Amino acid sequence: MHDCAEHSVTPRYSQAIVQMATQLGLRLPEPLVARLQGVQRVPIAWQDELWEAFCQASDDPLIGLKLGLQVQIGHLDSVGMLLVTCETFGEALEELIEYAPVIGDGGEFHLHREQDQVCIDYQPHLQVRVAERVEAVLASMLSLTRWATGGRFQTTGISLAHAPQAPEAEYAQLLGCPVQFNAGCNHLGFAASQLSLPQIQANAALRDHLRQLADFTLAEMGQHSVSAEVQRLVRGNPRWGKERVAEQLNLSGRHLNRKLAEEGLSFKSLRESVLQQMACQALRGPQRISEIAEQLGFSDENAFVRAFRRWQGVTPSRFRNSVDG
Repeated sequence: MHDCAEHSVTPRYSQAIVQMATQLGLRLPEPLVARLQGVQRVPIAWQDELWEAFCQASDDPLIGLKLGLQVQIGHLDSVGMLLVTCETFGEALEELIEYAPVIGDGGEFHLHREQDQVCIDYQPHLQVRVAERVEAVLASMLSLTRWATGGRFQTTGISLAHAPQAPEAEYAQLLGCPVQFNAGCNHLGFAASQLSLPQIQANAALRDHLRQLADFTLAEMGQHSVSAEVQRLVRGNPRWGKERVAEQLNLSGRHLNRKLAEEGLSFKSLRESVLQQMACQALRGPQRISEIAEQLGFSDENAFVRAFRRWQGVTPSRFRNSVDG
């Protein structure tokens, strides 16, 4: 996913840095700030300059951490709104992994699960002020997740690959959680049960619209992953199987399998995930269940009911009643 000629960041994230500098009375080079005005994307080299100037002007070793705690949804471009309109924290993490390059492609997110523990891992691809920027990413993730779940999210702690930049007690005080240093990775840990936490701003219709916008932005950036393309095609053509989707992507079915496997996915799981989302959305409307089953490409209503019960643990009728109630 990092094959574009020049990595970039949304100007809204750059603006978060400029705004904090203004709040703190820090002077940033005027030509650098002026250069950020009116651009669609900020080249990573400009972002490097901005971070260096910001950190030098502040002379605060925890300035990245403090910035992260102040980052707001709007600073994360359309993806920020997409994340908070997801129904659960787990769904938001899946969207973050897919659409993080819209915010900035200076790093990648990966989800790791081991028994009842989960962590979201951040791997930076940065050369300048790496520690400060990693701390900003993880602090913003923690802060915004707490907000999006109405304060219910609880972390088991944050791990950082680098050494502490200030007394360790200051980290714990600012973040309100344990922090481990020189950990060999950068991640936010939590119990697997936290994945099902509902989000207070959940809005399925807005989420779907924002996902389309994020797909378009990724395509414009030349970074559209195969999985995102598959999801787009299945949403538009839910009856299509693997071979038909692969044909649209100029791939063989076998090659499509390999491409998806590189992203840790399979066509079957990806297609079912899209159909599940579409089914839940359709059941919130007036369509008959038999019509929804046909629209999604099932052989009959019974096949749809069996699949839906497997996905959601309840029948379509019971799901619809719980939504209506």
